[in-house]
Amino acid sequence: MLAGLSRRLLDAALANGADQAEVSCSEDSGLNVSVRMGEVETVESTRDRSIAVTVYFDGRKGSASTADLREESLATTVDQACAIARHTERDPAAGLADAELMATDLREFDSWHPWDIQADEAIDLALACEQAGRDADPRLENSDGASASSGSTVSVYANSHGFVGRERGTHHSLGCALIAGRGEQMQRDGWYDIALAAEDLEPASAIGRKAAERAISRLAPRQVPTGAYPVLFSAEVARGLIGHLLGAVSGGALYRRASFLLDSVGTQVFPEWFALHEQPFLQRGLRSSSFDAEGVATRESALVEGGVLQRYVLGSYSARRLGLQTTANAGGVHNLQVASNAGDLPAMLAGMGTGLLVTQLMGQGVNTITGDYSRGAGGFWIQDGQIQYPVDGITIAGNLKDMFAAIEAVGSDVDHRSHIRTGSILVGRMTVAGEG
Repeated sequence: MLAGLSRRLLDAALANGADQAEVSCSEDSGLNVSVRMGEVETVESTRDRSIAVTVYFDGRKGSASTADLREESLATTVDQACAIARHTERDPAAGLADAELMATDLREFDSWHPWDIQADEAIDLALACEQAGRDADPRLENSDGASASSGSTVSVYANSHGFVGRERGTHHSLGCALIAGRGEQMQRDGWYDIALAAEDLEPASAIGRKAAERAISRLAPRQVPTGAYPVLFSAEVARGLIGHLLGAVSGGALYRRASFLLDSVGTQVFPEWFALHEQPFLQRGLRSSSFDAEGVATRESALVEGGVLQRYVLGSYSARRLGLQTTANAGGVHNLQVASNAGDLPAMLAGMGTGLLVTQLMGQGVNTITGDYSRGAGGFWIQDGQIQYPVDGITIAGNLKDMFAAIEAVGSDVDHRSHIRTGSILVGRMTVAGEG
């Protein structure tokens, strides 16, 4: 149905005088429940639809959207998009991606696994998750709750090149957050899992116990003396470092000249052993696709190889602004894999010897123009390769360019809950502001 609707809207846009047009349609449905302290807090069932039309009149762009499938509403949406385009300034970089770049090998990647779960079953699952956590230790007297969710999305992207791409996917999650201690000594932490198929989720009891373990481990935190130390980012926060790289090499930051990695393609940014690959064709990958948000065929490629930045992350608009070609990344990247050169977390701790293990980051102290990095942090002090005590109320600082060059190891403890797949990352030396 969505494909036929898209074609009708494209025909209407071209009949209205547009020289190019594109349509994105999606239908989403989902169930979300949350509980706290053994009581149900929310039960939400959703069903949404979105239809967006974009037209181009010789480089002048207009967009309009609707959720109404009535013919008069659809016609109005096309008319509004065309009217907006006629009143905008011409932009030579605007327009569809080049026709010859459109994907032709359209595949599925085992991403469709509907979960026939009813609200009462989801509630029981969330309650069991929270209870398993609360039962794990008597010091867990409070809870921030547990939640379970399941959703599905069906979407179509079509454009006036004749491209029509269909995608469908499911997403399921289960999580719990617990509070240990009392008064000013309280500490909060949690755990969650996400998957495309419900059978791939960790058991509810295991998630609850992991949340309990993490909350208890944070009790009685200390600070550390201010100084320069090795810093090991645990896998769940390490992907944030890769996210900062992506922000710096993405087209919008580059053509605005708002990146600390301007003109860096072909230069050594990381150590020689470091590699980062985009893998859009992974089965059950969280961000697998044959095409990007403009219909351009995706491809496996290196973003970093031998520590050298191989390319930027571009859609067609930013590529034209930069005088380059799209990298099939309109809408984002697809399943980035950071190559590991070390063992699991205990092995990395042993190799680090003494330093800081960061498991939480706070604040937004990252300047993408200069690369300056300063974040509030929490985690654990490591001595002789062993966790000694939790730490809190500290700040870690450096410059991303220096931090990338100072990466000494990437662990094999990959966190699968993101399309950025990385293990723990050890930075050889950073400034840690703590006591004195």
